[in-house]
Amino acid sequence: MRPLTARRPKPMLPVGDRPLVAHTVRAAVRAGASKIVLVVGYEADDVRSYFDSRESEVPIEFATQHDQRGTADAVRAGADRLDDAPFVVLNGDALYDAAGLAALYDGGPAVGSFRVDNPSDYGVLDVDDGTVRGVIEKPADPPSDLINAGAYQFPAAARRWLDVPESSRGELELTDVLARACEEATVRTVPFERWLDVGRPWELLAANEWAVGDLDRHFAGEVHPDAEIHGDVVVEPGAVVRAGAVIEGPALLREDATVGPNAYVRGATVVGRGAKVGHAVEVKNSVLMEGATVGHLGYVGDSVLGRDVNFGAGTKVANLRHDGADVKLTVKGERVSTGRRKFGVVLGDGVKTGINVSLNAGVTLSTDARVPPGEVVTRDR
Repeated sequence: MRPLTARRPKPMLPVGDRPLVAHTVRAAVRAGASKIVLVVGYEADDVRSYFDSRESEVPIEFATQHDQRGTADAVRAGADRLDDAPFVVLNGDALYDAAGLAALYDGGPAVGSFRVDNPSDYGVLDVDDGTVRGVIEKPADPPSDLINAGAYQFPAAARRWLDVPESSRGELELTDVLARACEEATVRTVPFERWLDVGRPWELLAANEWAVGDLDRHFAGEVHPDAEIHGDVVVEPGAVVRAGAVIEGPALLREDATVGPNAYVRGATVVGRGAKVGHAVEVKNSVLMEGATVGHLGYVGDSVLGRDVNFGAGTKVANLRHDGADVKLTVKGERVSTGRRKFGVVLGDGVKTGINVSLNAGVTLSTDARVPPGEVVTRDR
């Protein structure tokens, strides 16, 4: 997720009206959780301050994983905060459908599952008549398209199974604890109708499409009589839609955001707190994080703009390759397909462009990057 996570932990990236991990917490509470233990590490204060400042229906406690040594080690960091009862483990960077998560909580040991087109990229579940026998990690010849969705219900005894050996990756893996559970008990598979692992920028865009797609039309801010709003659009308190603006939902305007005059917002778009979409700007299917500004005469399509990004007049984003192939993005030093025919750019916090800048499809600009006026940017910077 770099550069979006250069100054905050991935689970605190915005998805709709709250951080990603807050969706996980809300889903867990609705599914039946009696207490939440959040295991934190990198930039832990961001997570603590967010949840400490809000009321919760159930107690929320924190445990610190000082060294990120794997998922079993993360659970071990919070094990002393668990009651002597069955417990559920969820990844804090995934979205889960409500019905599937409720079924995970309701019954004995279980693992969430999801069907994908590319199972070789995941841990594939070995299932016999609804009972999980184990997990095969990224098999070249997967036995099925049913993958491990990173959601588990473990028996209370699993607290004593967390001292697993290091894997070939040098980590303590929760899947080894699952393997022990499969030996000791009957482990159900719980299919999820909707699930999304949010590990890369285009998946963050997909997560926001999911969240914004579930909105119901509501105006609490100011909408000018000469603005046009179509579909499910939410205008939060303090947000302003100025004259001549056209918004085609689903879209979310957070507190103190402004759109217009004469701007066009369409697709599943989030305009973050205090963000600005100005005169003659078009924004399509994008996320503008807190304080981002596209002031005038610009275009942003299928993109993720970090906090306090500022576009000079006439800055435009390309979101389509001329050969029609899927747009690629740099992940861990390699160009990887986003699986999307249309995808724009990923900009870290504080990026600034001069006037009349063009950003090519699949470009990433790091935190606080600067682009002088008139440049055409075709490579990451």
